[in-house]
Amino acid sequence: MELGEQPDLGLGEIDMNNVLGTLGEEEEMGEPEVNLEDLTPEEREVYNLKVQLDVKRQEVCDTSLFAEAQNTEQVNVKIRRRRDLKGHLTKVYAMDWSADARHVLSASQDSRLLVWDTYSGNKIHAVELKSSWVMCCSYAPSGNYVASGGLDNVCSVYDLNDEEGNLSGKAIRVLAGHDGYLGECQFLSDKQILTCSGDHMCILWDISTGQQITTLKDHTGEVDCLSLLPSDSNVFLSGSTDATVKLWDLREGMCKQTLMGHLSDVVDCKWLANGNNFVTASDDGAVRLFDVRSDQLLAQYEYEYPQAGVSCVDTSLSGRIIFAGYDDFNVVLWDTLLGELMAVLSEHGAKVSCLGVDREGVALCTGSWDNLLKIWN
Repeated sequence: MELGEQPDLGLGEIDMNNVLGTLGEEEEMGEPEVNLEDLTPEEREVYNLKVQLDVKRQEVCDTSLFAEAQNTEQVNVKIRRRRDLKGHLTKVYAMDWSADARHVLSASQDSRLLVWDTYSGNKIHAVELKSSWVMCCSYAPSGNYVASGGLDNVCSVYDLNDEEGNLSGKAIRVLAGHDGYLGECQFLSDKQILTCSGDHMCILWDISTGQQITTLKDHTGEVDCLSLLPSDSNVFLSGSTDATVKLWDLREGMCKQTLMGHLSDVVDCKWLANGNNFVTASDDGAVRLFDVRSDQLLAQYEYEYPQAGVSCVDTSLSGRIIFAGYDDFNVVLWDTLLGELMAVLSEHGAKVSCLGVDREGVALCTGSWDNLLKIWN
């Protein structure tokens, strides 16, 4: 099966409403012991409500994803490295596909954003950054703008073309308002961009005015990743060092749901195309699959040796394959339904820091601290 093909049996073949958890009690993240006498009446009420919710979740955990999918046919994956993108002088920290599924934006500590033509492997644009400590980048849906941010605490937006259509790379807006590093930035449109930060907040910005539209705060730790719902960019996920993922609705300006399960920082999260499930990557070495309808952790994927943190994650268009980048230089392909390791891509020479599947589901791009990006299909 090629990367872009739809498998005969996808995630939709399983009754996800009947699959409400996979982990036994010994594998779940244990709650720290709480002395109720040390809590205020309000804190005690919140704690009791959490306990009641946990009991309700456990009551409906009557089966597991892997148990329901055990008779599902296995799929074969044929994935090959097609091209190396060479041009960065030091570690690649972030990448993003353009909406045309042809161009890739990459960010590196060499103080440059590079735009690549993945068909030819050539660099077609270079944007010089004021700060080398870049941690994220984003491609606007129109392909006319790009953005980046990092330890400078600001989100910088660049116009790739001038008024005459020539290559530009001019900074048109610097969005300052965060008190911590930028973990990620994502365009909603050419006029709006969403950012998350080490200051525990997410902010929606009006690019034309540089003003904050909405400020969202509910995490108790640094916010490192975002994922916009494919069918509605007003709904998004955020992952944090508080080991939680939160679901937000920009129209209501508040957190709608909090999902737990990781034992350490959540460093990446991605929606599946169905809009009901998402995958996460964590420093605890596990990839996890969640379901927002049942408010449950459905499955976790991890290989025991060597134990390494997961730095980035994405899925195939159908959701049947999970792609995970690890600190031990590998990219691992997981079967979402069966929980089996499908393949290991071991061609990077350092930590795999970022990866993404293009909008058409045909190609995978991986970026690494070995200064390279690689295109697979």
